[in-house]
Amino acid sequence: MYPTAAKLVAALVLAATGYVTSEAVKPLLPEDTVFGMFSLVNAVLGLLCGWIIVGPRAGQGASYSLGAGLSGVAALAFWGLLVQAARQSFYLSLGRRFDGPMEAILDMLNQALEWGLLMLWHPPAAGALILGGAIAGLLSEFAARNWR
Repeated sequence: MYPTAAKLVAALVLAATGYVTSEAVKPLLPEDTVFGMFSLVNAVLGLLCGWIIVGPRAGQGASYSLGAGLSGVAALAFWGLLVQAARQSFYLSLGRRFDGPMEAILDMLNQALEWGLLMLWHPPAAGALILGGAIAGLLSEFAARNWR
């Protein structure tokens, strides 16, 4: 797991993708939502997905890297939804809104699914994810071929 230019490029592009997508999703959520470090957390998740998923797959051709970029974005969306829903469920549980841990877990999964559908049906958010994944894959391929 040594650092490469492809990993760095993929990590930076997916971090930006996570941040931009978060900012595109914020207007869709209720007005009383407390975001805190919402965008920053998703940017860090994008950084990790780019470094771990997209970067190591670069250097095997443009179509393969494009697929890796889209896989990285899918992982970013999955982990972003799961982490944010867990955070929301945690804060609700501090307010004693659940009768037990199973109810909190079910609410977390329901919240992640609801936000995921909201994000997929909102063209700016879905477009940012798809475009960001494609750019991450192609730029990491370029970096793998040109910077050794």
